[in-house]
Amino acid sequence: MTVKNAPVQADLAAIDDIGWAVRLLAATPTHEHRDPELLRRWARAADAFGSALAPVACEARIVERDGGLERGLLARYTSRPPTVELYTDTVELAERVVDARGWRDWYPPGSVRAAALAHEAVHVHLHHGPEKAALKRALGHSALRLGRLRVPGHVAGAEEVAAHAYARTVCGLGRSPLLLTAALAAETETENGAEAGTRTGSAAGSTPPPARDARREN
Repeated sequence: MTVKNAPVQADLAAIDDIGWAVRLLAATPTHEHRDPELLRRWARAADAFGSALAPVACEARIVERDGGLERGLLARYTSRPPTVELYTDTVELAERVVDARGWRDWYPPGSVRAAALAHEAVHVHLHHGPEKAALKRALGHSALRLGRLRVPGHVAGAEEVAAHAYARTVCGLGRSPLLLTAALAAETETENGAEAGTRTGSAAGSTPPPARDARREN
């Protein structure tokens, strides 16, 4: 998941979980000109769907490694063989961000790692099981209508919203991991801006993509 143009501000938490979900959808290609109210309905439906899912075990092999900050990744699933790559440097930065922002009540120690694994596990579940069709039905988006026949359509980004809501619920978090992803994006933008200023004598500089959480690569 990519949170584009996350604002660098002291209180990102002023935006609620549905608000961040709407931003995720709005930043997803194909949704650039969608009605904001439609995006909000989809965000609420996907959030409710993910929150209601039964717990899913992470059956893939787990590999922990560095290099996530360079890639803008917290975790990634690859299917051949089924593997979850967990980037420890990004997890460590996320834990520091939680402490710095006073969010420890929402994200207890160790919950960043647990949420990343839960997020990946439900992505695999949605990708390979019948719940993928159930999510489409819950969203109520039609790809095709022929008389009374309605073919449920795919909503880009909705699975990400559902996966974040699932991780929030099964890990007992006070807020969605979407909020933490936005804070990571703001943190990396600030750090890279400072580094660019040191190199060039100016505060201007190119900013790499913000942190992405739980991207799947099949």
